[in-house]
Amino acid sequence: METDLKLLRLFLAVAEAHNFRAAADHMGVTRSAVSQGIRRLEDGLGIALVQRSTRHVRLTEAGERLYRQVAGPLSMIDSALEDTVADGPPRGLLRVAVTSIAERFLSGPLIASFAEAYPGVTLDITVTDDEADIVGAGFDAGVRLGEVIEQDMVAIPITGPQRQVVVATPDYLTRHGTPMHPRELVAHRCIGWRPAPGVAPYRWEFTENGRDFDVAVEPQITTNDMLLMVRTALASGGITIGMEETFRPYIVRGELVPLLEAYLPPFPGFYLYYPSRHNQPPKLRALVEHVRALKGREE
Repeated sequence: METDLKLLRLFLAVAEAHNFRAAADHMGVTRSAVSQGIRRLEDGLGIALVQRSTRHVRLTEAGERLYRQVAGPLSMIDSALEDTVADGPPRGLLRVAVTSIAERFLSGPLIASFAEAYPGVTLDITVTDDEADIVGAGFDAGVRLGEVIEQDMVAIPITGPQRQVVVATPDYLTRHGTPMHPRELVAHRCIGWRPAPGVAPYRWEFTENGRDFDVAVEPQITTNDMLLMVRTALASGGITIGMEETFRPYIVRGELVPLLEAYLPPFPGFYLYYPSRHNQPPKLRALVEHVRALKGREE
C-alpha cells in the first residue's frame, strides 16, 4: 500500500513524545491534525498503532514494530533531501542522543556557541542513557564514553581521558568514618544510580593491582537523576559515585571529599559519534567541526 510520508512523520513525533499535544507542537500543527493523521494511518494499515488515554499515548506492539522499522530510514531520507539542497550555510534539524553523564557537552557553552555559529541548524538533544542504536532511533549522532561506542561508528573526541570519583561530605565522614577499601562501602549509606525503573542499580567498578572488580553496594537511595545524587551527597545523605567533572567544583570548594582514588584509574573519555557515510550532512559536519575546534583550543 502507498502511505503518505507526512503521516509517518506524525507517527514518529507521537511515538517519541508519547503525547499528541507535544507531537503537535513539535510538528507545528494542531492536536486535531495529529489525531486525524494517526487515525488515517491506522485505517490504512488496518491495525491500531497507539493506545490513547487522557494524558498519555502508548504504542501498541504493532506501533513499536513500525517505529523501529521506519525511524532510521526516515532520518536517512531527510538527510538525503538536505544534502540535495546543501548550498549555503548548514540548516535543518540535528538530533543528538547524549548520555546524562557527558558533563562537558551538556554544561552549556558547547551547545550555546554552536547555536550562535549555526543559526540555521535546530539542535534537538535527547538526554538518555539508553544504549539503543542511534540510527534505528532516528538520531543523527550521539555522545557516549568511548568504551561503549560500536566499532562501525565514526568517533570524534570531546574530552580527554576521564575518571570516576567516590565522594562524601566531611560531615558524613566525621559521623560515619572513611572507607579505606571499596569493599567497605557495603557498610555505608550509599546513593546509587540506575538508568530506568526496573533496572538494577549500577555496580560500582574499581581496579586493584591491574585487575577490575565491582562492588554490589545496596544503595539506600537510588535515582536516575545525577543532580539529585549530587544534592543528596551535598546534604550529607551518603556516599555516591560519578564522573570527576561532575563533582570537581564541589571538591575544589571543599564541600565534597574524594575517596578511594587509588582504585579509580582513568579511562577513555567522551566522544561524538555517528554512522560512517560518504556524504556527511552539512548540519552534522558543522557539529563535528565545532567539537574539533573547541577540543583543539583546550589542548
